[in-house]
Amino acid sequence: MIFDLIAKRRSIFPVQYNDKPISKETLEKIVEAANWAPTHKKTEPWRFKVLTGKKKDEMGAFLSQKYQAVDPKPKQVTIKKLEDNAVRSAAAIAICMQRDPMESLPEWEEIAAVSMAVQNMWLCCTELGIGCYWASPGLIKFMGEFFDLNEGEKCLGFLYMGYYDGEVESSSRTPIAEKVEWLD
Repeated sequence: MIFDLIAKRRSIFPVQYNDKPISKETLEKIVEAANWAPTHKKTEPWRFKVLTGKKKDEMGAFLSQKYQAVDPKPKQVTIKKLEDNAVRSAAAIAICMQRDPMESLPEWEEIAAVSMAVQNMWLCCTELGIGCYWASPGLIKFMGEFFDLNEGEKCLGFLYMGYYDGEVESSSRTPIAEKVEWLD
């Protein structure tokens, strides 16, 4: 049931992933689900770059090297994490947004549409037993140096993905009654 799937969705981090690969067919199903997200004025602003194998590892190395180049006091733990997130993942999807060239709607609406597309992917991953984690490091502003981004396209983060062993911790939320005002 969809309500159970929504409540079960969690961030599962690359350090938790095992070595099982994710098939191209499975990745195609996941990105196809993203394509059915709501989109105002049908701009369909989501763009994805699916990285596996060597290219995924190259992205991790790029992020690690860029961090060392731009941070005056880089931390060793961050250097390693940026590289390891990519290496430990079976796949990484660069989450990008193509801005409507006519700017026919506010940018936040296109970001919201991309976010809903990512939620669709995340729910599919949950259903398939694939862990994922949306990372949005400050370094995303440099991704035009790694990817060929189109005019008006920008990177919003990465969805790291991998199968994992064990159970996922349950989570809780404060009651919805504290966040809703009913007006008659």
